[in-house]
Amino acid sequence: MVNRHTALKIRKTHRYLGLFLGIQFLFWTISGLYFSWTDIDEIHGDHFKNMEYQPKAFNNLISPTRLNVSQGINTIELRDIDNSPYYWINKEQLYNAIDGSLKSNITKEEALYIARLNMKNGLKVESIEQINETGKHHEYREKLLPAYVISYELDEALKAYVSIKDGKFQTVRHRSWRWFDFLWMTHTMDYEGRDNFNTVVLRAFSLLGLITVLSGFLLWYTSSPSIRKILKKKKNN
Repeated sequence: MVNRHTALKIRKTHRYLGLFLGIQFLFWTISGLYFSWTDIDEIHGDHFKNMEYQPKAFNNLISPTRLNVSQGINTIELRDIDNSPYYWINKEQLYNAIDGSLKSNITKEEALYIARLNMKNGLKVESIEQINETGKHHEYREKLLPAYVISYELDEALKAYVSIKDGKFQTVRHRSWRWFDFLWMTHTMDYEGRDNFNTVVLRAFSLLGLITVLSGFLLWYTSSPSIRKILKKKKNN
């Protein structure tokens, strides 16, 4: 049986580990509850999007082989930009799909057109502005820049993002998504960029959490009257 001095050390270790890890355990629990009680499609903003949108079909398009692309064509996508067809070639350049002319960037008016196609009817635009860079915690992080951010007059602080270089509707962001994103950061413990599940901090806290649980079991074992009776009985026998 563990002596009283050792039992006190185990109790003290368990108590301080619990105190140290308690806040993070609370974040894990709160974020886990939030994730399990929310609809991921709603978090993605599907209820704000035009989910029935079908890309427009165009006729009389120029053959991609006639485009002046010196390095050849690896990838090609068709874009509808203000009722005009454009090829997005090699993920780096827009070409008019009728006459083959280059297009450097889309305008604000064209971005609003693209947003109207992809968002539900009845949403009123509050403002549109250009962003050229984002931080690691920005809601539009790791997506193509520069981009137009279109804000709507809603309590949910709804924003839509359209990339300027390729004229693609990128994503929507709203208040519930931002709460999800914040709680995701606390869940993964990636306070640097939010999306890394292999951080040293997370691994360390996971190991400390395991030690805390094991020390709790050990503490129960060393302080349980029932265990003491069983051990004492075995000793006497």
